[in-house]
Amino acid sequence: MRIDNNNALFVSLNKPHSRLTESGVELRLREMGKKLGVEKVYPHKFRRTMATRAIEKGMPIEQVQKILGHEQIDTTLRYAMVNQNNVKLSHRKYRKYIS
Repeated sequence: MRIDNNNALFVSLNKPHSRLTESGVELRLREMGKKLGVEKVYPHKFRRTMATRAIEKGMPIEQVQKILGHEQIDTTLRYAMVNQNNVKLSHRKYRKYIS
């Protein structure tokens, strides 16, 4: 939940228009999924998919880590469900940068 004074990017449909909450985002995604005939649509899936695709396409793991806001590289590696060979290669590349 954001607590800063930045303007909201997404707001509720009902007045007074307030910052859209995490549950509001999830509810709307599920509604869209039902309309499209897609089951189990939730925000976390988008986040995980983005991380997975970024690593598969060759984005350095430390950049994915930064985008996701993870403090530990191991969290990022567990988060992105990718081919183990790609994970190991990315992890080795990352270790070279910090050594």
